[in-house]
Amino acid sequence: MAKRNRVRSTSPPDGGWGWMIVAGCFLVTICTRAVTRCISIFFVEFQTYFTQDYAQTAWIHSIVDCVTMLCAPLGSVVSNHLSCQVGIMLGGLLASTGLILGSFATSLKHLYLTLGVLTGLGFALCYSPAIAMVGKYFSRRKALAYGIAMSGSGIGTFILAPVVQLLIEQFSWRGALLILGGFVLNLCVCGALMRPITLKEDPTTPEQDHICRTQKQDFKRVSPCATLTKKWVQTCLCCSLQQEYSFLLMSDFVVLAISVLFMAYGCSPLFVYLVPYALSVGVSHQQAAFLMSILGVIDIIGNITFGWLTDRRCLKNYRYVCYLFAVGLDGLCYLCLPMLQSLPLLVPFSCTFGYFDGAYVTLIPVVTAEIVGTSSLSSALGVVYFLHAVPYLVSPPIAGWLVDTTGSYTAAFLLCGFSMIFSSVLLGFARLVKKMKKTQLQFLAKESDPKLQLWTNGSVAYSVAKELDHKDEASVAVAVSGYNPT
Repeated sequence: MAKRNRVRSTSPPDGGWGWMIVAGCFLVTICTRAVTRCISIFFVEFQTYFTQDYAQTAWIHSIVDCVTMLCAPLGSVVSNHLSCQVGIMLGGLLASTGLILGSFATSLKHLYLTLGVLTGLGFALCYSPAIAMVGKYFSRRKALAYGIAMSGSGIGTFILAPVVQLLIEQFSWRGALLILGGFVLNLCVCGALMRPITLKEDPTTPEQDHICRTQKQDFKRVSPCATLTKKWVQTCLCCSLQQEYSFLLMSDFVVLAISVLFMAYGCSPLFVYLVPYALSVGVSHQQAAFLMSILGVIDIIGNITFGWLTDRRCLKNYRYVCYLFAVGLDGLCYLCLPMLQSLPLLVPFSCTFGYFDGAYVTLIPVVTAEIVGTSSLSSALGVVYFLHAVPYLVSPPIAGWLVDTTGSYTAAFLLCGFSMIFSSVLLGFARLVKKMKKTQLQFLAKESDPKLQLWTNGSVAYSVAKELDHKDEASVAVAVSGYNPT
């Protein structure tokens, strides 16, 4: 049925059913990221009920975040080879099952397997495919569409945080998990909205097309044979995977991937330890949950306003800079947190951190799309969110170990802050190096001898431009030098 209903379009429609895709992605982010954030509200309940320390209890949040990101490429594979609808519906069933089984847990190990692994796997099948679908339906208004879709995380946190606290007080943590399990089943409804679309965009290189086409013709000329069939299928599968993940060799994507590791390490612990930290400085349970709500609602404003602003003509070419700016400011907020020890001081912190958290979360898929293109966006997002996995797994337990060892949250928060600042600085340094390479390219094109340029500088300029992973520079070098790489 997904194949019969597949929409064909020469370019992203920038509207129409695309707004239903945005609505579906909005609900997916509520049911995945907002629910994951609200697991931190159960932190004190789990710690008290199972009589465990900070580090052991923090593994629950770490595992669900880690599995969600670790299995993100699996979600992309299911989406690419079956359909986005099938992947999200299956993920909704798995996530709901994990939450429901977690409500019957008798030890932290049971919660590791159910609430951590099973629910995280379900979220992985839903999250990256839903985000990639938005990128396929929008081009001109992509940042705004992503801002609206990703704001579900903030809106969900704002609504669910006090609701979950109320459910815990009324029905205990077991009843609250059971109700959340039923709520997460709405992911199946979100999956039904994800109508597939096929864009007439060929991401393959001419060499890959020639190889696959030649092998297919050779296969047709020979008689059917099991060995030849197997060999041809394996070769075409290899070509398909090489085409699908060719972006892994792009220098810009490698830099982005490294920076994501440090950014992900820093951003995760706050959603685990904000409530316990607030309680430790004398804030009440309801006020601590209210801080999470503030974080969520300001996150929404960051999602939408940054998405809208970076779609404006004056900032459209500076989305990369806006992204690293937002990550760096969140790191600075972390450095100030240990000095904030009362509710009136924690509220402005939640506002500032929440705004820039929403800003860079919105720009992650936008920046990724600018680097790899729309055709590879689903696979690239799978890799980007996969890279979140290890930092999400280790950062909360490391922060918990630092709290247990030092008796204070200061070391944990400072480590997270410096990690996010380093991520921002790394991206800025990479962009500076790229601009220097562009300057070198222009110098070679202008100053070189035109007679020698055909054989020497033309090829040098082309290779430099190719290293920049930017087609425009390559075409400029070819046009100036008269060199034809083919």
